[in-house]
Amino acid sequence: MSGRTLTVETPDGPMDLYESAPDQGSARAKAAVIVVQEAFGVNEHIESVADRLAERGYHAVAPHFFHRAGGGTVPYGQFEKVMEKYQGLSDDGILMDVDAARAHLHDAGWADATIGIVGYCFGGRVTFLVAARRPIGAAVGYYGGGIVTARFPQFPALVDEAKTLQTPWLGFFGDEDQSIPVEDVEQLRKALEGAPVDTEIVRYAEAGHGFNRDVSPDAYRPGPAADAWRRMLAWFDEHLQ
Repeated sequence: MSGRTLTVETPDGPMDLYESAPDQGSARAKAAVIVVQEAFGVNEHIESVADRLAERGYHAVAPHFFHRAGGGTVPYGQFEKVMEKYQGLSDDGILMDVDAARAHLHDAGWADATIGIVGYCFGGRVTFLVAARRPIGAAVGYYGGGIVTARFPQFPALVDEAKTLQTPWLGFFGDEDQSIPVEDVEQLRKALEGAPVDTEIVRYAEAGHGFNRDVSPDAYRPGPAADAWRRMLAWFDEHLQ
């Protein structure tokens, strides 16, 4: 497994892309996965997720969505700086950046049916947006806020698109997440009934926001994180051709 940061082009200018794939000389990766950052950027934690996926045989890429606001990352907890990084970012821009990551994977020989996407926090909502607007192989969202109740003007609620999803979507939520009420999670589950693709929602009773983030001891929950990781890999195995 080897990781590197390269640059790809988007209609809004160049964007960094972290890429991690099985070592050259080993068997070809079995599929590709786009890893979508939290609200804090493509930091060491997000890179580690891509690296872990590469260790499991996936060609993983993590686009830097903050390129419109100077790039970089934000330390955990400094939400005022997150707001600065959100400047100029919209759902149209998000899809533009995902499409640039897809194009890079297309050039590497991956068709959309072999491309999955997983995202955390901000990225959890992004995976639902992509599942609604793009027909790729599979999508997985961890504690994605703003799907049912909008948080920012440029990121509207997406729950009304549940019935028209184009990509199978799996969502993980923690009951102790103060930013995503259980009522919102259950409203989303109800909205997904009858979706034209496979969907599933998993709740963890003793987990809150960021339960997969092993660099944050106050948020990390090893049990739910391990269970969600296993379920995510099974989802990709089932749906990525």
